[in-house]
Amino acid sequence: MIRAATSEGQELRTFHGMLSRAPSMHDLWNTLERAAATDAPILIRGETGSGKELVARALHDLSPRASRPFLAVNCATLTGDLLASELFGHVRGAFTGAVRARQGLFERADGGTVFLDEIGELPLDIQPRLLRVLQESSFTPVGGSEARKVDVRMVSATHRSLRRGVQEGRFRADLMFRIRVATVFLPPLRERRDDIAPLLRHFIATLDTGGRRMEGIEPDALACMVAYDWPGNVRELRNVVQAAMALGTGPRLTLADLPPELRGEGPPEPHEPAVQAVRREDRAEILEALVQARGNRSRAAARLGISRTTLWRRMKVLGLDAL
Repeated sequence: MIRAATSEGQELRTFHGMLSRAPSMHDLWNTLERAAATDAPILIRGETGSGKELVARALHDLSPRASRPFLAVNCATLTGDLLASELFGHVRGAFTGAVRARQGLFERADGGTVFLDEIGELPLDIQPRLLRVLQESSFTPVGGSEARKVDVRMVSATHRSLRRGVQEGRFRADLMFRIRVATVFLPPLRERRDDIAPLLRHFIATLDTGGRRMEGIEPDALACMVAYDWPGNVRELRNVVQAAMALGTGPRLTLADLPPELRGEGPPEPHEPAVQAVRREDRAEILEALVQARGNRSRAAARLGISRTTLWRRMKVLGLDAL
């Protein structure tokens, strides 16, 4: 459950390894509590480094499947054959080097949850197999001939536009609709800047850097970090703090401990194309839901699997609040 961590400003809360004082995050957590009670496939939309696996784990831990396995795979890190074997397993002799049979992720997670990160990178030839798991709760191992039944809840995540993937022939439309029965939106760190200071303090207090500890952060360094856009989101923030703690020499984090791009002395990481792609798909999905709901925001929010308040906030961010 959500609990208060401080009374300073907007209430800071923690939730299954996440902490935030942003209303958009609190709305997300409320949505997760409702969604966890169902077995519907969930799609998590968010930029790289924003914490999508933490959201997936929260869904699992809150669900009736919490005592069963939670297994994750990043679809962007394995090639087609290796990914097929990782997901569905293989029989002995399925390919060169397959000297023994191996269970795949779905079989090992039976009764639990499978998290497919970066599902937008899933090769086309594997997509029909995944669709079969969703439609029939069965799969066939690589090299096998007999289908096996499986009982899993599927949670997926992407930082890319699946709609664009469908338009470009890289992603099946039927699979897109099956995996996003409900969609949750994870706000980027730049849209919740009030979270930067508490996250900084959390990382300074908890990161292990070989026994070295920092007492805090200088005000000018904090101001610089709050002003930065964080294209790598919470993961980038964590990495910056970890590097500063490992390499810094003073008792507090200073401007000199920060990388040049944070101090405005170097080019920032390119992130606008990815941001724009996510926002375009957000706009398209919200507009589609509003059309189907004939402009009724409550019904549109229900179609999207989010609260009416979250829908209003997303519309405001995307410039749709005048509709």
